[in-house]
Amino acid sequence: MLRIAVDFDGTIVEHAYPKIGKEKLFAFETLRELQKRGYLLILWTCRAGKELDEAVEFCRKKGIEFYAVNKNHPDEEYLPGEIPRKIDADIYIDDKNLGGLPTWSEIWQMIDPEGIYHGDAATTLKPSLLKRLFRKKQ
Repeated sequence: MLRIAVDFDGTIVEHAYPKIGKEKLFAFETLRELQKRGYLLILWTCRAGKELDEAVEFCRKKGIEFYAVNKNHPDEEYLPGEIPRKIDADIYIDDKNLGGLPTWSEIWQMIDPEGIYHGDAATTLKPSLLKRLFRKKQ
């Protein structure tokens, strides 16, 4: 199963921290469909404490149950010096991406362009922009 780490502020909702911003167009529809197709969604955010709980509950009310929140696995406990803080995911969706955040419909097309998930990232993800720009012409 592919794991997708998704940021909250500026990605799922508009920036309004510590409040919860307005939903980004098609964010929840896309996330629900990805979840329905078997992708594991990880909430990957700088929020903590009460603000994190509010974000998780906001998403839950919109039909999104995250596989994990700010960790690799639901049962993982952060142990300084033993478990890295970096989330291990196959795909990262964040407004701080190089080049900015694509629209959620573009994100959908990049992740699952054929509408089917085969369990292999190589068959579901488009080649990177650099690979597409510099591929050998035949």
